[in-house]
Amino acid sequence: MTDDLTLTTTHTDGHLAALCVGGEIDIHTAPALRRAALDVIAQGHPHLILDLTGVTFCDSSGFNALIGIMRCAMAAKGSTTLAAVPDRLSRMLDLTGLSSIMPSYPSVEAAIDARLTATPEPA
Repeated sequence: MTDDLTLTTTHTDGHLAALCVGGEIDIHTAPALRRAALDVIAQGHPHLILDLTGVTFCDSSGFNALIGIMRCAMAAKGSTTLAAVPDRLSRMLDLTGLSSIMPSYPSVEAAIDARLTATPEPA
């Protein structure tokens, strides 16, 4: 695989942020994904949406990174939600059981709406 991975924070609002992930998530790029996600969480956005629209490949290192990100978000009293998961990756999430612990939505907008409905911001 290659080291091609793009990570862009596309939405931040209160405790919620969306991180757009593009390219291949493998042994070489998974640490960068984890670092970027943990940085967003540390910046006060423990409810993290990972927009996987542009993900073209994900190996076991990528799945491990997703689990690590979810655990860190939970430790910060937050959550990890997936958006726009490609079909191949969605099937792997189902097979591994990760889809049962990380909700996914067809778009970032749908994930934001669901997250805001589930845990409204404190007044």
